Amino acid sequence: MGIGFSLFVVAIAALNLVLDFDIIEQAAENRTPKYMEWFGAMALVMTLIWLYLEILRLLAKLRS
Repeated sequence: MGIGFSLFVVAIAALNLVLDFDIIEQAAENRTPKYMEWFGAMALVMTLIWLYLEILRLLAKLRS
């Protein structure tokens, strides 16, 4: 059950990463103000950290 849930969370984090890239791409196409770049960058960094931590948790569960 724990490994299945971890796989589900990793999939959600990966989909969130796709959404972040889409939001950044749309912001570039719509020529949003320069200060809005930070929002996209911060969202991307937070999602990458979240995905990294969840993959580490999954690997720890698989190892034990």
